[in-house]
Amino acid sequence: MSDTTKRVLLAKPRGYCAGVDRAVVTVEKALETYGPPVYVRKEIVHNKHVVETLRERGAIFVDQTEEVPEGALVVFSAHGVSPQVHQEAAERNLRTIDATCPLVTKVHNEAKRFARDDYDILLIGHEGHEEVEGTAGEAPDHVQLVDTAEDAARVEVRDPSKVIWLSQTTLSVDETMERVDQLRERFPMLSDPPSDDICYATSNRQYAVKTMAPQCELVIVVGSQNSSNSKRLVEVALQAGAKASYLVDFAHQIDETWLEGVSTVGVTSGASVPDNLVMDVLAFLADRGYLDVQEVTTANEKIAFALPRELRKDLKTG
Repeated sequence: MSDTTKRVLLAKPRGYCAGVDRAVVTVEKALETYGPPVYVRKEIVHNKHVVETLRERGAIFVDQTEEVPEGALVVFSAHGVSPQVHQEAAERNLRTIDATCPLVTKVHNEAKRFARDDYDILLIGHEGHEEVEGTAGEAPDHVQLVDTAEDAARVEVRDPSKVIWLSQTTLSVDETMERVDQLRERFPMLSDPPSDDICYATSNRQYAVKTMAPQCELVIVVGSQNSSNSKRLVEVALQAGAKASYLVDFAHQIDETWLEGVSTVGVTSGASVPDNLVMDVLAFLADRGYLDVQEVTTANEKIAFALPRELRKDLKTG
């Protein structure tokens, strides 16, 4: 195959979403403003490189609130936490900065609102994911998790006329609607969330991949194994017609054999991935003759979120 036929389709939008950008900047600014150590409960965002970079600058990542010394400063991750975690932090007299993505907070508020109205809430999401734990924790007596088709077939509600579905913000759009359809067959009066729970960034990144995947023999998704939205991009690429798709954290993880006989490589990245990692992948591909890079733009994102108010008031002015 001559190099002239080798090309890269680069998805846009890709990479950082507004919620991730806000969370990462929150930890950076906290380190600058208060000095290290700054404790962070769970990974601030699901990306190895980002976590390691912040760790080198003095962030200390912990799994549980009780690992944070009494009176210290702790940042809550973009994925959100349950009221129980806020309670634990208060009991330990911790200074907290809540970097929960505003779109996750929206789902938390929906859970609280429908629990107050005594609805059964069917939360579509992945078992064990931090975001799911935080949302379910807002209304533990009202929320039931629906992860698999089996869950959808098994779940029981008290009153079929008072049931609503909510979802984790980072799921596959198509798979979520499949679950909703399954649930609606069983509960025809199932209510929809007041607004779409799957966030703009998740659906935009999936749509961009869907658009380019049919032209690609291979789609490389830059992202970490514990990143739900990144893993969904691999699935979406395959479902949309890419012959192969793989998830890598770094360019050096690309296996040369993946490129055999491949003329068009699609490249994208999950919502917690800084773009320099994508540029490394493009450099790796360029070294192997993939010099023609065409950006496939399906949306232009202009959303930005203000930093958490606990931090804003302390940021040095001027």
